[in-house]
Amino acid sequence: MSLQKINEKKPLIHCITNYVVANFTANGLLTIGASPVMADAFEEVAEMTRIANALLLNIGTLNDRTVQSMLAAGKSANEHQVPIVLDPVGAGATAFRSQTTHTLLQQLKITLIRCNIGELAAIAGANWQAKGVDSGSGELDVVQTAKMIAKKYNCLVIVTGKEDVLTDGQQVEIIAGGHERITKITGSGCLLSAICAALLASSNEPFEDLAALLREYKQISLNAYASMGTFHENFFNQLEQFAEVRV
Repeated sequence: MSLQKINEKKPLIHCITNYVVANFTANGLLTIGASPVMADAFEEVAEMTRIANALLLNIGTLNDRTVQSMLAAGKSANEHQVPIVLDPVGAGATAFRSQTTHTLLQQLKITLIRCNIGELAAIAGANWQAKGVDSGSGELDVVQTAKMIAKKYNCLVIVTGKEDVLTDGQQVEIIAGGHERITKITGSGCLLSAICAALLASSNEPFEDLAALLREYKQISLNAYASMGTFHENFFNQLEQFAEVRV
């Protein structure tokens, strides 16, 4: 299973992420055996990325300083063949977020974009009604748009929702399942992006393993459901169980 591969490899994941989810993301990565580091100072990000096994760029709480740090870290990642996951949180909600997303895509070689439907629409320039950092509403052919973006930027694309879509521009996997309560936990999508980064650092078959990860993540959210008060704890317990290396 994909989470087991991460636990076996124990990769170092450099996360430049948002302050809302930093603790949740770090704990989630630790739960599955990865090592998180949350360095975002411009003076050190290139050096930190050089020793990492994957880089996560999450634009959830943007400012000018972190944008420059993301660019510096991303260029270091490209130079040292470190995979990059871009989580364009809230792209389309403001001009700053949309411009930052396009700048990162234009200046860096991104390995994987992990987004929701609204963020995908913003990247594609499609007509969409954004709702803050939530997916919003509109009409969009998700599969064809995701394939188009994957081809344009020569990367993998994951679009999460009631059904997750994974594509490399040619192959497509659609993964159903999960529990809607997962959307009530702040950072569940951001953590998935970080876990995708950990998997890219641990896999020789990224498309197949990412598809397996999406299935596992949906099953974990389903297994964790009991009540809202215990969902958070159960979710981490399920992550740990799925990542356990069985002999």
